[in-house]
Amino acid sequence: MTEPAMETALPDFTLRPVPQIHFGAGRARRIGEDAAALALPGKAAALVVDGTLQELGLAAGVTEGLEAAGLAVAVFAEISGEPKQAQVEAATEFLRARDAGLVVCLGGGSALDIGKIAACVAPTGQGPADFAMKAESLPGPGLPKICIPTTAGTGSELSSTNIFHGENGKKVWIWSTRSKPDTVILDPELTTSLPPRLTAWTGLDAFVHALESCSNVWRQPANDLYAHRALALIAGALERAVAEPENLQARGRMLLGSAYAGIAIDNCNVAMAHNISHALAALAPVHHGLATALGLAAVLPWQAEADQGPFAAAAQACGLAADARALSDWYADLLDRCGVERRLPEAFKAFGAADLAREMRAPETAFSLESSARKVEDDDIDRFAAAVMAMA
Repeated sequence: MTEPAMETALPDFTLRPVPQIHFGAGRARRIGEDAAALALPGKAAALVVDGTLQELGLAAGVTEGLEAAGLAVAVFAEISGEPKQAQVEAATEFLRARDAGLVVCLGGGSALDIGKIAACVAPTGQGPADFAMKAESLPGPGLPKICIPTTAGTGSELSSTNIFHGENGKKVWIWSTRSKPDTVILDPELTTSLPPRLTAWTGLDAFVHALESCSNVWRQPANDLYAHRALALIAGALERAVAEPENLQARGRMLLGSAYAGIAIDNCNVAMAHNISHALAALAPVHHGLATALGLAAVLPWQAEADQGPFAAAAQACGLAADARALSDWYADLLDRCGVERRLPEAFKAFGAADLAREMRAPETAFSLESSARKVEDDDIDRFAAAVMAMA
């Protein structure tokens, strides 16, 4: 990151707290150490885990580590796809029924968000929907929490934002720094089973997190340290992680890049690509990473045209010349190199550009329009919606 000239005043800023982080291949097998320090005495540990991971036996090492620490373990694995209100409610009731004294969240963003929310809401006697779409609404940190991501994408393990689909199918979120875990374990060994397509989609999600957080109206130099380092790690490792799933160096760099990107969006938020991805999710099921990657492909050339420096700095962080248009061209090529098809799922054929434009203007996604460093006009929304829906 280029330092501001001495005559340029530094802006005021706040950096939110970062939980304790343990990084290393095989580190999850030592979870007993962390659990013993956090668990409430005499209570069970609840493992909130993606159902597929549980079926494949990939949660066994974590379960064994908890049991070796003398903890009884109750497993909640009713999680698949994007997080839904019913799943969050079920997880919350599960923690209450088991009288849990520690919550371990294992999986992708869905499992992490569901576990974090349930751990915070369970002691309140209320339901998750009572806290949705309200700033800093949670009354306390809830139960002790450990997050172990198995994808390098959402950065949820380090974010105050926890997303789920409400009863009407639209995404809502609970935002609170109190929802952050006490401890984060980043173990690249747990990411090697992720298939190439999902590696690409989740990795691009992390890339967009980093890029948007250092180029929107909320950006600030202290947070650029996290965002630019995330861009460097992801730009240097994503292709290899897709092509060589067992490459622990590439997986480790992706996992750390995703974590840094999670810190970055926690401080400076997202922008237009996420406006599009949330709007798409309001219409039909789509993987968040794919939707966000396609959203950035639609808006990045437009953003680069009006760059006043942040996108050029991001290009440098990716190892390119300080040129916003070069970043836009490089990103388009990155999608091809990672085998990402510019195509939405079949369900989107039932919708048109006007449907997507309507959701892009919806109140729940307006903040990401307002975050754009380049002012978004009505005709811009219509044009982007048409470009994205042309992929259906």
